[in-house]
Amino acid sequence: MSAPLNASATTVGSLLSSYTFTIPEYQREYAWQSTEVAEFWNDLSQARGKGPYFLGLIVLTGEGKPKQVVDGQQRLLTITLLAAALRSAAITVGRKALAEQLHSTMLRSMDYTTDKILPRVTLTDPRADQTLQSIIDHGDIDARTLATKGSSSERLWEAYQYIRKSLPSGNGKEAFRDLGTWAEFINDELYVAVFEHPDEAAAYSVFEVVNTRGRQLTTADLLKNYVLRKTPTEARESRYDQWYRMAEQFEVSGSQNFVGFIRHVVNLTAGYILPKDLYNYISRRGGFEDVAPISVDELMKQLQIQIPLYLQLIDPTLDGPADQDALGAFAALNELGVTAVRPLLLAMSSTDDATSGMLEVLKLIVKRVVVGNLGAGSVERKFADAARIVHETGSCQQGLIALQDMNHSREDFVEQLSHRSYNKGVLTFIRRSIVCSTMTPVPAGTLQHLRPRQAASQDWPGFGDDDVAYWGSTLGNTILVDLDRRPRGASTWTGVQQHLIPRAIGGEIDEKLSNLKVWTPEAVEIVGNELAMEAANVWY
Repeated sequence: MSAPLNASATTVGSLLSSYTFTIPEYQREYAWQSTEVAEFWNDLSQARGKGPYFLGLIVLTGEGKPKQVVDGQQRLLTITLLAAALRSAAITVGRKALAEQLHSTMLRSMDYTTDKILPRVTLTDPRADQTLQSIIDHGDIDARTLATKGSSSERLWEAYQYIRKSLPSGNGKEAFRDLGTWAEFINDELYVAVFEHPDEAAAYSVFEVVNTRGRQLTTADLLKNYVLRKTPTEARESRYDQWYRMAEQFEVSGSQNFVGFIRHVVNLTAGYILPKDLYNYISRRGGFEDVAPISVDELMKQLQIQIPLYLQLIDPTLDGPADQDALGAFAALNELGVTAVRPLLLAMSSTDDATSGMLEVLKLIVKRVVVGNLGAGSVERKFADAARIVHETGSCQQGLIALQDMNHSREDFVEQLSHRSYNKGVLTFIRRSIVCSTMTPVPAGTLQHLRPRQAASQDWPGFGDDDVAYWGSTLGNTILVDLDRRPRGASTWTGVQQHLIPRAIGGEIDEKLSNLKVWTPEAVEIVGNELAMEAANVWY
């Protein structure tokens, strides 16, 4: 029979004086920034003197010493910084006994067999641990430990400084007494719930359940936890470094892009997996009996293979394996805001006809955007399932066959494009493709509506309110100009001809527009039809 789960409520003072702790690899970073630290400090400040206060959950594992902190690292480290700040402030006001008590019970432990003084909390990251221990011992640090901007070391130091400055200072009786009430509060009245289990897997299960249902961790954190837990102990350090190097490359675009990358790589073998199901699929938590599992080793291998191209999908200006035509397709899809197609592009990248396949996908997407509605969930499933087909067959054509219901006739394309309203992003992209006569146009010009929606009705005779609503956001009522914003005076047709049309970019129909005496719904329709046929020449 497995050991029962030991769950108890205890004070922070009792917790810190009873254990020593180490932070495992997957929780190496101290992540709290000034906002979280300030909120933490304010909560404790308001709770002090009002009786017991519950701080949260701590999950521990390990049979001996020290205990591994599976969950609660941020709270535990911030409390440690508070105890260190209290000790420093106590020394400043001359409370030597209080400072020594804090040091011996909350900040340091003694090995009774050797008389060696040990840290209560040890971090796996050597530089961050050096910062933490220096804060505890000296209330100061070696600036060299802060070499990396935004590092765990820097956040620890900033959190400590915030707390230290917030504590009372000076030699008055009030500061003397106030430090004592703070120490008494965290020692006797600040409570945590401690879940402890000697079996690592059981402790991690508690961690996963709590954090899946709560708000503490992101999907990226949970995935990292699972990957490291399934990695042999002796390989965890290198696996953590591998994970961290990948995650680091998504810092600018955000953790959701990193999770999206993982899900899109999984799509290559599993087909469509909902975002909310990604963690459950990878950790094999049921409901995926008909979908082939992916091992941690295979997942990490595929992530390493695919990340150079995926980063180019996000930012086509980066160096990587894609050729110029493929980069043009990536830029076009980003301009259209279509990210769901990325797993299919990843799958196609390893085929012999990769670039031509990607351009065909772009063509299908533009046709669907123009004629129908690209949608969200349904089309994402189509792309994911097509990605799996391409990955399994090694053929772009098989994936394109699976997407043929997204294709539309030239006649429907022209009819819809000349009369439908579109958002500014779609209109800009289509107009650029016409001006540049290519499916992968450069980002030239700024889109302006010839008859702006907000213009006064009396300045545009012939346009009723219904006409503006119908024709205002159609292709025929647009022009690309070399101005970032609409010039003054371009709120009438005469003003448009004087101030806007002369700033049209090369390839625009400025001459035709300049010769029109009035701008009416009929003129919009005529111009829209002509532009739609030019667009069809590009996309068919």
